[in-house]
Amino acid sequence: MSYVDGFVIAVPTANKEMYLQHARVAAQIFKELGALEIVECWGDDVPEGKLTSFPMAVQRKEDETVVFSWISWPDKARRDEGMKKFMDDPRLKDMKDMPFDGQRMIFGGFQAILEVK
Repeated sequence: MSYVDGFVIAVPTANKEMYLQHARVAAQIFKELGALEIVECWGDDVPEGKLTSFPMAVQRKEDETVVFSWISWPDKARRDEGMKKFMDDPRLKDMKDMPFDGQRMIFGGFQAILEVK
């Protein structure tokens, strides 16, 4: 089964186009390094919770939108190798200005246990 990296971040709504440009460059690099799929989702119906929620988890501010994204890989070994190469890729140096606060990003790697297509 595949391996998935998942991400939840708060992006200033005004930075949507900048974020999308950033995501396109990163997606191209990930694909070159073996990723099967990269999906970026701009929050449209992301309610505030009372106990937990995506907005609470990323400390979303009034002028921000929650983004949910994932990268699927053939397996964890390919992901580990791809992520290492991604972090060393010289094209990242051109992406200095992050369009979001990376300190509030939530991320993790997940082993797929059920895939229905």
